[in-house]
Amino acid sequence: MGRDLAQQLAAMKPDAAFNALHGQWGEDGCVQGLLEVMGVPYTHSGVLTSSLAMDKQRTKLVLRASGVPSPEGRVMSRHEAAGGHAMEPPYVIKPNAQGSSVGVHIIRKGDNRPPAELASDKWTLGDEVLVEKFIQGRELTVAVMGDRPLCVTEITTDLAFYDYEAKYAPGGSRHVLPAKIPPVIEERCLDLALLAHRALGCRGVTRSDFRYDPQAPAEQVFFLEINTQPGMTATSLTPEQAAHCGVSFPDLCEWIIEDASCLR
Repeated sequence: MGRDLAQQLAAMKPDAAFNALHGQWGEDGCVQGLLEVMGVPYTHSGVLTSSLAMDKQRTKLVLRASGVPSPEGRVMSRHEAAGGHAMEPPYVIKPNAQGSSVGVHIIRKGDNRPPAELASDKWTLGDEVLVEKFIQGRELTVAVMGDRPLCVTEITTDLAFYDYEAKYAPGGSRHVLPAKIPPVIEERCLDLALLAHRALGCRGVTRSDFRYDPQAPAEQVFFLEINTQPGMTATSLTPEQAAHCGVSFPDLCEWIIEDASCLR
């Protein structure tokens, strides 16, 4: 996608736009606003929700008010985060407004300082980063289709964590579907994913990521972030969950495009 997107759309005259873009412009409300102005029906969430959900800290503030728990954390400049430990390790540093786990760093016990990359001139992922407590345990995710949470998948990887490579490289991660977790935790994840979807005003398909620590008091589940335009590749989680629930990939795509509209 380039800055001539409006011209391309005007020439194409599409009946609807299936928005499969990720990250800045495509997922943060900008393209959604352009499509609204042009009167082109589009998929997934609208302008306000897309913009809000792209800001991780503001998303957490809204969801906490709705009863969705998330790790302790705060936003700071990347230079401040690079200058020394912002909290007692282990903790996570991530760009506050990016997707696909790009630029995420886990600072572990014994690390002398955060990575120098944060203060580098080559850093292009925004000046604000979210620093939050690292939650030990298991990575869980739930896709929501309209008003229906699909199921819970556990994600495991041999890499340091579930980063960009683990998400998109073949064999980068393993998906346990359905997750082998206690029924009460499964129900909790399904409920929280639907609550997050509704509280943020999401439309179409979303996917919420969680950390579950079996050793924590009351077996706590923490919300990490929501994906308002989940991946639709051969290694993606949402089509996999849909198939598990009896919705084929063609049917999923058809449902998403039939749901397209303006003023979302």
